[in-house]
Amino acid sequence: MRNLIAFFKRFRVFLVFVVLQLFAITTYFSFLNFPRARYLTTASSVSGSILGAKHEVTKHFNLTKNNQNLQKENIRLRKQLPESFHRLQYGTVKINDTLFRQQYEYIPALVINSTVTKRNNYFTLDIGSKQKIKRGMGVFSDKGIVGIVHNVSENYAVVKSVLTENINVDIMIEPIGLFGLLKWDGRDPRRGSIAGISNDQSIKKWSKVVTRGGSGIFPRGLPVGRIEKLKPVEGKPLWDVVIRFSEDYRALQRVYVIKNLLREEQENLESEIPVDKEE
Repeated sequence: MRNLIAFFKRFRVFLVFVVLQLFAITTYFSFLNFPRARYLTTASSVSGSILGAKHEVTKHFNLTKNNQNLQKENIRLRKQLPESFHRLQYGTVKINDTLFRQQYEYIPALVINSTVTKRNNYFTLDIGSKQKIKRGMGVFSDKGIVGIVHNVSENYAVVKSVLTENINVDIMIEPIGLFGLLKWDGRDPRRGSIAGISNDQSIKKWSKVVTRGGSGIFPRGLPVGRIEKLKPVEGKPLWDVVIRFSEDYRALQRVYVIKNLLREEQENLESEIPVDKEE
């Protein structure tokens, strides 16, 4: 006890000084608006910087989950588009659930391996027969079509890319409705061409190119690209039409596999079309 009293006697001046300083600072920030506001602003700025840094670190951990949720939301919205339905009744204006039937379903997938520099390019998906993926199904991304399922195992699927020889997807030029086949010459992964377009038709540069939907692989109206340039084919009444793809296949990651619920019916009917005999 004596030591404590001796301590206070020895440092009494200093202790009084500290108490007065604390009282003065408290009074200063309590009654003067500007210093108080300045203090609060500085504290908020520091706190905001810490929270911002925390967000930058944690957002990457949630990126995969957010992308998966976005894919699911895209599928839900795409299922509501008119292109995903087959009309059951005609000759009426009234719209209700009995007029349309779901024709297309979409299965999300992740590209885990791919090539773009070969003459025939393929990519691998992380889904297979377990998810009811079958050979011949179409595959597209948010930006445009990307290929057709070539082979399937239990847990994986190999897709024939748009960047292959004889891909032969039926496409058309909007808004005029001219249609032809999608081709790729093996050179530039950013550009393709359309075969079978007559040069007696006027085509505007940067016209939109979409899927025609005739083969049952892709719904009508999926993006393919835009007309970049065209010139007459020498000796033929055709245009050489170059399109710039809407999708950059060098950076492909998340895609959707298309399941056409009516494709089998269409193929069975078309298989009965008589084949012309050669004379």
